[in-house]
This record gives sequence, C-alpha cells and structure tokens, in this order.
Amino acid sequence: MVTKKKSVKTKKALPKKTPKKIKEKKVARRYYESVGRRKQAIARVRLFTCQPFEDEKGKVLVNKKPYDVFFKTFELQEKVISPLKKMKSLNRFEATVKVKGGGILGQAEAIRHGLSRSLVKFNPDFSKKLKKAGFIRRDPRKKERKKPGLKKARRGPQWSKR
Repeated sequence: MVTKKKSVKTKKALPKKTPKKIKEKKVARRYYESVGRRKQAIARVRLFTCQPFEDEKGKVLVNKKPYDVFFKTFELQEKVISPLKKMKSLNRFEATVKVKGGGILGQAEAIRHGLSRSLVKFNPDFSKKLKKAGFIRRDPRKKERKKPGLKKARRGPQWSKR
C-alpha cells in the first residue's frame, strides 16, 4: 500500500504593516482669476483675499518669484502693483501670476491689466476708479506686419545713387 506524503506548508514571515501616512488636505482658498494682455505678453492672475497684514508691501508672486525680484526696476514694480495701490488695498490681497511672452515691459502691463480685471470681479464698484486710471482697457497696439519690398514694416532699403 502506497501512502501519500503530506506536504507541510511553511508560513513566510509577512512584513509588519506600517501605519499609513495621513495626507493633509489643502484647504481650497477662494480666488478671482482673470487674464491680462499687452502686445505679445499674456498674464494669468489669481487674486486671493486674505486678512490685512501689517507691512505695506503687496504679496504678489510672478512665476513663483516675488514681483520685486522678477522685475528689477522700480518703475516696473510700481506698474505691477498700481491697481492695488489705486484701490488702497495693497495689504488685503495676495496674487499669483503666470506670465509668458513679450518683453519685460509688456509683461508688467499685462499683469497690471489682469490684476485690474480681478479686482473688478472681486468688487464691481472698483470699476469706475480703475477705468478712469486706464487700467481696465486693454492696450490694442501690436507690432505692424512687414511689407514686401521693405526691410521692416516701413523701413525701405537704403537708396543709393549709383
């Protein structure tokens, strides 16, 4: 008579279960979003409301950098925060801006346009003051196209007598 051998299964040591890390949920903050444009520059602005803070410097991040680091000259820095200064609400808002295209001046004016539009979304009463300052209207001027036979839009080839 043939007997079957019973196989004995050995239990492998299972790794101890580690407690799962609890992910902290970020609280979604309310913001007002708008787009500002100037020449070839496009700025996407998100305006967050916050508790008024002490220092008079506005918290404006441009491409993840403070605006005074992104824009080196004082005139450009003033252009960027001029809508907030006009409404005397420099310390009531935080803004994050993504800007691309164009030159540095066009980018600064695009941000100004976007910030103004966001402020109007926040409070429509701001519109009158910002319109009077000329911040709401988009500057429609663009680069003129090059014409055939010319070197640039209007500059012709140099004339030579012989």
